[in-house]
Amino acid sequence: MFDKLRQGKQILQARQQAAQLKKKFEQVEHVEEENGVRVKVNGAQEVLWIEIDGQERSDLVKIINRAMKEVQKKVAKKLMDEGGGLGSLLGGLG
Repeated sequence: MFDKLRQGKQILQARQQAAQLKKKFEQVEHVEEENGVRVKVNGAQEVLWIEIDGQERSDLVKIINRAMKEVQKKVAKKLMDEGGGLGSLLGGLG
């Protein structure tokens, strides 16, 4: 029983650490520009805005970010299916 309680506490701590890291990553930003296209992204791999010939394209931002979230979910599922999960990325929780 204490093992499961300790494991749950460790998972909660890992989630909190991941959330803190994400906040730090969101603060890192970069703008790339070429041929009239400007894109701003952050370290959390989110597109913040896209401009094409001076016009903001929020529709592209939405679809790209949605695609990125879906592929991240698929990667996480694949890791879990293969027995790795977040624990293997963090060097184990126990």
